[in-house]
Amino acid sequence: MSVVETLQVPGPWTIAERDQLPDDGHRYELVDGTLLVNAAPAPDHQEVGLRLWQLLDAGAPVELRVLTAPLDVVLADDTVVEPDVVVGRRADFTGKNLPAVPLLVVEVLSPSTQVIDRNMKLERYQRAGIPSYWIVDPEALRLVAHELVDGRYVEVADVSGPGSWTAERPFPVTITPAALLR
Repeated sequence: MSVVETLQVPGPWTIAERDQLPDDGHRYELVDGTLLVNAAPAPDHQEVGLRLWQLLDAGAPVELRVLTAPLDVVLADDTVVEPDVVVGRRADFTGKNLPAVPLLVVEVLSPSTQVIDRNMKLERYQRAGIPSYWIVDPEALRLVAHELVDGRYVEVADVSGPGSWTAERPFPVTITPAALLR
């Protein structure tokens, strides 16, 4: 079986152009005008994302909202992403998307997106000023968490398997990677 790669289509692309693409089962994101075309995620990817959503949603204060992809997070005219899990201020969401900087974005790695998630998106999320960025690897059952310090991401956690980590931002929640996949 071959791995489907994420297709990167150089731009510049705009959100309006992206919004005219067909509803064909792909996820279309823009990062600095480059169109990213992603295939549907695998079942383990989805399970990890949903279990993480459950943990975050259960612990979130009422003024925050925790949602899963697909949901557009608009960071600029040429950047709209669909993180696997996003936490934002409830008041910042519209009926269509999140047009404000979220408090936390989580990307669950897929074989076809891991280089983008660990590099391109990390740099873009940092530049957007997103306070917390987590990357979860469903194959290794590993969570790497970054927090913004003086405009740069600093790794604050790297936990795998049965190990646990308690985040303080955007609110206290304990994550055990092994519990994210049954």
